[in-house]
Amino acid sequence: MASNPDFVEYIRGQLSGAGEITCKKMFGDYGVYCDGKIIGLICDNQFFLKKTDAGLDKGFEEAPPYPGAKPAFLVDSADDREEMARLVRATYEALPEPKPKKKKQG
Repeated sequence: MASNPDFVEYIRGQLSGAGEITCKKMFGDYGVYCDGKIIGLICDNQFFLKKTDAGLDKGFEEAPPYPGAKPAFLVDSADDREEMARLVRATYEALPEPKPKKKKQG
């Protein structure tokens, strides 16, 4: 089941204090990016944040966003904008930089 665009926009807005938040449609759901780095997913109207030490003390349930995926933190409430911004920024800083894309030959 795909996520509702209104829910995606709500999450994007709640995280906006962390940096430039973009949501890109992927396989019917959405990848969530902070300043160009993927920090989570929105699947079936649920926000999943990549696991880092930043979220360990928050008591989040761990669950796979989709069958076969690695478990992530299932964020059950994104209502506190300031807390979400701090958490997403800390997650962003804990994650490695994305690998540069290889140029296509041809």
